[in-house]
Amino acid sequence: MNEALPLSIKLLVFALVSVSVMLGLLQSRGGTSPKITIMNRWMRWLSVSFALAFVIYPVEWIQRPFWALVVIFFLLWLLVETLYTWFAISALSQSGISLFPRFKENFTGEEWPASRKLIELRDWLRGEGFSKTQALVADVGGGVRIRSSIYENENRDIRIQIVFVPQGNGSINHSVSFSSETSDKRLFVTDNLFTPYGGFYPEEWDVCRKPWTRSASKLLKRHQKRIQDLDLVPYETEPLEDLNFQQRQLERTNIDAGFLFPPHLHEEMGRITWEGRYRVWKEVWLLNYFGISFRG
Repeated sequence: MNEALPLSIKLLVFALVSVSVMLGLLQSRGGTSPKITIMNRWMRWLSVSFALAFVIYPVEWIQRPFWALVVIFFLLWLLVETLYTWFAISALSQSGISLFPRFKENFTGEEWPASRKLIELRDWLRGEGFSKTQALVADVGGGVRIRSSIYENENRDIRIQIVFVPQGNGSINHSVSFSSETSDKRLFVTDNLFTPYGGFYPEEWDVCRKPWTRSASKLLKRHQKRIQDLDLVPYETEPLEDLNFQQRQLERTNIDAGFLFPPHLHEEMGRITWEGRYRVWKEVWLLNYFGISFRG
């Protein structure tokens, strides 16, 4: 018969479950910080493993040490979440949600969310000498609309795209992307997107993704460091035209690289190939539990 668990383990289980619940509540109330999100996922994983082991351990027909049960349920959670993520990616492949949405000008007046953090971001952009050039919007599908504001510096050799994405809890998540073009047609992008991509980029693109860096100021310094010795050219095309061209370029690149099926195979095979689904699954895990994005 299994022995009674010591008080220290009981307190540990109670602490893990309590912290997991508090982090979940914090995130549901708009805590979109990657640190909070990642901590919440790890604590949920650990608390489920310890709590299930705590419940099952007294059962007489399971003669296993408590720590062995924790490991078993830890691996079981890994399997369950892996299957869930894989099915979600497969559903995305078969859905009508646009993977590379096309933008159009936003004339609705609903451009910049009214939150303290985002108002401070807008004031910072103005203080750094960036001016707004266009407000854009894209229909992703399923009633989801992504809004975007484009800013440029005085020399027009650094363009900033701020993307606003509505969340299920009613909050608005945002990301910042800095881009510059060189005289030899190379595109340098520095962003803090915390969204799985998994695909490929065109050869002339040099993309640096920093999901942990939520400060636009630090991200700008990182971008300026990357481009300081380059021969930059000012942007000549309007943001709307340029952004939609990039979306078409990304779509073509990922078809050619085997990440996406050609359009005539979508009905039968879906849109994302099996290799592509594996790449997305891998980046989902890297982002969800380590905040890491790999170069496509």
